[in-house]
Amino acid sequence: MHQDLTATEVVGAVARGELTALAAVESVLERAEERSDLGAVVALDPHGARSWAAAIDAARDAGTPLGPLAGLPLLVKDNINTSALPTTGGTPALRDVRPTSDAPVLARLVAAGAVVVGKTTMHELALGVTTTNLAPHAAITRNPYDPTRIPGGSSGGTAAAIAARIGPAGLGTDTGASVRTPAALSGIVGFRPSTGGPRRRYSGAGVLPLSHTLDTVGPMARTVRDVALLDSVITGGSVPAPVPLAGLRIGTPAVLWSDLERPVATVMDEARRRLADAGVVLVDVDMPDALALTEKIVFPLALHEPRSAIPDYLRETGVEGVKLEDIAAGIASPDVRAAFAAVTADAFGDAYPDAIAVHRPRLQQVYADYLADNGLDAILFPTSPVLPAPIDAVNGSGTLSVDGGPAVDTFTTTIRTVSPGSCAGVPSLSVPAGRTPAGLPVGLGLEGPVDADTAVLAIGMAVEDLLGPLPAPPPR
Repeated sequence: MHQDLTATEVVGAVARGELTALAAVESVLERAEERSDLGAVVALDPHGARSWAAAIDAARDAGTPLGPLAGLPLLVKDNINTSALPTTGGTPALRDVRPTSDAPVLARLVAAGAVVVGKTTMHELALGVTTTNLAPHAAITRNPYDPTRIPGGSSGGTAAAIAARIGPAGLGTDTGASVRTPAALSGIVGFRPSTGGPRRRYSGAGVLPLSHTLDTVGPMARTVRDVALLDSVITGGSVPAPVPLAGLRIGTPAVLWSDLERPVATVMDEARRRLADAGVVLVDVDMPDALALTEKIVFPLALHEPRSAIPDYLRETGVEGVKLEDIAAGIASPDVRAAFAAVTADAFGDAYPDAIAVHRPRLQQVYADYLADNGLDAILFPTSPVLPAPIDAVNGSGTLSVDGGPAVDTFTTTIRTVSPGSCAGVPSLSVPAGRTPAGLPVGLGLEGPVDADTAVLAIGMAVEDLLGPLPAPPPR
């Protein structure tokens, strides 16, 4: 069935004439309707997708060379500009925003033959990790492996749709965790490219922002090869081959392995054992300053920079009559309303100069020294230290209990292990590590030096070949 094909397999089948682009699109449209219960897809473009797919099929039949993504159905997070569909950011004040062009990152994929089929649900304004969006035009997105639990966020719609076999690939965005966390909790692959070098790997233009320093678009799919394929088209590079695992030196800093929920620890310990058996040298050296520095960076950047970044986006996109205050006043989700109050009050304005000029460079140096001084090829850790939380349909994001302990904040607990790499701007990949006995996915994080994105993807491919992809979620 078309829905079981990976992105790479779809592109290959279309190129060989074994599958039409139109059939691939129809499969996504049908599956989106079948799994509407997940709340993963917020808008579809059946006419535009069918027209573009038919043009690709006609070009193939005429012998015209096809692009490297010809016929690939794509699902796009609702904060990335698309010319055919609204870009609402999941929030009421932007419900009628209709960009006139695709975001540059998306435009490269479309030029290569990808077909935008629809937009996916996101946590309102990307300010959360649950994708429990309480705006009237959005949805509560559910985890395909357990619909009572969150899929992660804020790119939870893209993750849930890919995991549920609605579509083979898509785009999310990531400020502190928003591609990799939903990838981990939904059992797929998510990639955050480098943002810490002199030149960002992906353009951030045409994307509703939070932080121009931290934000990036990130590809999501069911395999690392699929993510690497999208990355190669966005960057104009090539898809790497998996590297031999034997002899790789990979750091496992205790600060990123502490306070794990027991089922997560069990799955990750098994992954470590299998990697060691394959010849990976696991280097147990800690990086103790990582979390302390991250706490001084992430909120000052994520909750101060929107004050200028969002108005800049509105002006560049041609949105008239909507101000930052209008967005704040219309927020529907209680958790987002509370967080955005810090934006409008500029609660982190005084902390921002040191966050951007002192603490972030220090954290970047911590990562560079940790990797170089220990001769490491990558860093390994659990993408999320906890399992997906139960859905809180009242607050949008609340608390969770780890192994029956006292309630802790869902947001900060879930993103704890990925936030340091986000703040440092290193390339960061989440790969399925396995499932718990209850069938819930667990993600394995891999990070490397800034701008070593291709190397991280190549290591991820090798890890994926060893551990294998997850089986599809149970039928509804």
